[in-house]
Amino acid sequence: MKNILDLTLSELKEQLAAWSEPKFRAGQVFSLLHKGYLVREMPGVPASLAKKLESEFLCIPPEIVSEQVSKVDGTRKYLLKLHDGALVECVLLFAEYGATVCVSTQVGCKMGCRFCASGRDGFVRDLSAGEILSQVVLANRTIRGDGFAEYASRGLHIVLMGSGEPLDNFDSTIRFLDLATCADGMGISSRNISLSTVGLPDQIRKFAEVSRGTNLCISLHASNDEVRRQIMPMARRFSVAEVVDAAKFFFKKTGRRVIFEYSMIDGVNCDVAHAGELAKLLKGFPAHVNLISLNATGGVLECGKELKSPPREVAMKFMDALIKSGVSCTMRKSRGADIDGACGMLKLRKAKEE
Repeated sequence: MKNILDLTLSELKEQLAAWSEPKFRAGQVFSLLHKGYLVREMPGVPASLAKKLESEFLCIPPEIVSEQVSKVDGTRKYLLKLHDGALVECVLLFAEYGATVCVSTQVGCKMGCRFCASGRDGFVRDLSAGEILSQVVLANRTIRGDGFAEYASRGLHIVLMGSGEPLDNFDSTIRFLDLATCADGMGISSRNISLSTVGLPDQIRKFAEVSRGTNLCISLHASNDEVRRQIMPMARRFSVAEVVDAAKFFFKKTGRRVIFEYSMIDGVNCDVAHAGELAKLLKGFPAHVNLISLNATGGVLECGKELKSPPREVAMKFMDALIKSGVSCTMRKSRGADIDGACGMLKLRKAKEE
């Protein structure tokens, strides 16, 4: 049975027309669904129509199994149970510019990055566009109903950086972008949406053709193939040069500057020599590097070396070397680490405890 949030407005119009409902009804239902109303509780919608919708579509929202709130920065992490019992996490973060919801696109992940906890238990299944959207609906409802009015007025930002590889779930991801930006729904600006990928060159080029103005972030994490293949096994399929070439294609096609995410790992990828390699790799390309001190997840290399964040002085020296080489870069502030909600930490730990 199809999730009702999977439906575009045109598809909903077609369905309701087949039921001889008034023309205005589809827009009403679509808007209320995206505001987080349950089908049977939508104001102004006849009970007879609600009953039809519930018989034709899956109308049950994800169950909130647990909610954790960071004592450090107020970040909220939700563990959600989907209709088939699958579990997925999303994170709601607060910053000066507004609120951001980090959504998952798959249950588990196939990519197997050594430093990331999300795929450590393997891949379960893709999420539908509606299941991805339900995470945004939850965040939007939380902001508007829990005393965060100052954030609601600034508009919600979305990052597809939770569990899963968005470009491995391509069709659902694109449909999700269309749903999230639809003016008759939440109407989120495409410029407020960032998609993060491990760097699948063919998929990046495909995404460039239909990106909808969305920002592209690429998890690079290394300045050469030898290091990248140690920490990201899927990188054995593609060279760093191929990933950067695909990023350049995206920029040429869309005019949107690409952001390279770079998790600094002590003794692995963040000495001055690596900075020089990275600067050479990106020379002449107006990209930006987002530096992240690795969040500890218990990751290890094949050789048994534990992956740890570098001392602050090492991280700052690496950043300074990049800046002096002409690379645009910033150091990202980690949020939600105390609730395993920071970058690379989503792993359904709460679910395992239960």
